[in-house]
Amino acid sequence: MTSSPARPRTGAVSAVSAASAPYPVVVTETDGRVVELNDAAAALLPAARTGRAAAPAWLADAARTRPATVSGAVGDRVFSAHPSALADGRTAWWLVEETAYHAVMDELEAERGRTRFLTEASSALLASLNLDRCMEVTARLATEHLADAALVIAPTAARRLPMVVCDQQGDVTRREAFEEPDTVPGLAEALRGFPPVPSRWIDPATAPDWLLPSGFGEVGSLAITPLPGHGVPAGALILLRRAQHAAFTEAEESLAGLFAARAGAAMSAARLYAEQNTISDTLMRELLPPTLRQVEGVEFAGGYRASADTERVGGDFYDVHPPGEDHPETLAVLGDVAGKGLEAAVLTGKIRNTLHALLPMADDHAKMLRLLNNAMRGSHHTRFATLVLASVRRVERTVVVRLTCAGHPAPLIVRRDGTVEEADTHGSLLGVLPAVASRTTEVRLAPGETCLLFTDGVTEAKGGPLGDTMFGERRLKRAAAECAGMPAEAVVERVQMVTSQWIGDGHHDDIAVMAVTAPRDPHRTS
Repeated sequence: MTSSPARPRTGAVSAVSAASAPYPVVVTETDGRVVELNDAAAALLPAARTGRAAAPAWLADAARTRPATVSGAVGDRVFSAHPSALADGRTAWWLVEETAYHAVMDELEAERGRTRFLTEASSALLASLNLDRCMEVTARLATEHLADAALVIAPTAARRLPMVVCDQQGDVTRREAFEEPDTVPGLAEALRGFPPVPSRWIDPATAPDWLLPSGFGEVGSLAITPLPGHGVPAGALILLRRAQHAAFTEAEESLAGLFAARAGAAMSAARLYAEQNTISDTLMRELLPPTLRQVEGVEFAGGYRASADTERVGGDFYDVHPPGEDHPETLAVLGDVAGKGLEAAVLTGKIRNTLHALLPMADDHAKMLRLLNNAMRGSHHTRFATLVLASVRRVERTVVVRLTCAGHPAPLIVRRDGTVEEADTHGSLLGVLPAVASRTTEVRLAPGETCLLFTDGVTEAKGGPLGDTMFGERRLKRAAAECAGMPAEAVVERVQMVTSQWIGDGHHDDIAVMAVTAPRDPHRTS
């Protein structure tokens, strides 16, 4: 034990600083000067021998304020100091090493930080199914948390490298490099999905100029990791650090790999969504009802509303086929397939294609329905359909319409004086029975009169004050009577508006409406 010659050792100090003490013990004055230390403390603090130097700064400050416990570093080791007040006003500090504990706590905090980063990154990446947006988010997050700058490169079959770059200022840009991936060590392998090459194996001096953001400066370290996707690679992530910054450690490369796995999954999902969306849009254009117009001097208009606001197609459909060499009359078709959504829409597409193939037989409605029924019964679909055929021709100032229903609500004839008649046609469902029975009728429309075709989604729409009352045929006829003398488009809009007001925010079936109108006589004043 070392002691100060200027101050004799007291019994209290001697008891505390015995050589057998299990921890380093330092005795300080209130001003922070060391007055005594045991052998373990002398070995730990050789420069703080009594009378030669003060205690470490953090311990000297504690000697003046006397907190309960303090901690600080001694070299590369960490200690906590626990005070014991002595009888003469001095303080004995028992030093307990906590280096391992602090190392574990630092690693735990670092792991928590990595987990927070990965969680936030996952949320940001999954917030969008847009591929360009996912690439931009990946580059920005990588720059904020992993590197001074980052590049996200998408795979391509062409001799170009589409990329998103986030520079050292955090600005994101898109560009293309007409270069070979082999010009960057490890890039070609990463784009093919192979494991990353350790950054210590890559000479940063080999980084080509096209890889560096403007004004980046000298590259100190370079890391490249693949972006794994669903079955195929989603691209590659390149991380850049400037020369004055520390090189990538193995732990940082491991974190980059975990981040890349999440980014690659998000980019792959976005790319798959984009491909499926393109396919869906292409198919949807074929399934959506067409825009109707005037054909051969007859006005046609149609309106469609799917059963759910999130759907664009469903089981209701309509078509208008202008006259051709094999059918002299315009054929209008409106139908309803059992069910809702895309599955029903697929069958409507098949029915529409079948009817188009049967146009040469358009003058014989019964034959068309019989052949369509056979085609439906021979397919794997178990759904049934209802249909109304309308062959339309202009005869001088009037329009003649031949109507045939197959399990469908009979069309309404709206006269100029507001009278509403129900067409005398009926028939059996399609796709159910071996044979189809139907009745055809013919009506003549004077100028300003309309033949209104509709699906049961109109009459069976529930709404009203209590939300559970069907719209019904009576309300539809009343709405149709208000459309006397209106153009075809106005008739459709009026029926749709009245039906929508009745439904409100309630659920409903698919709704389709078509109006066939004889144009008003331009010389008639009333």
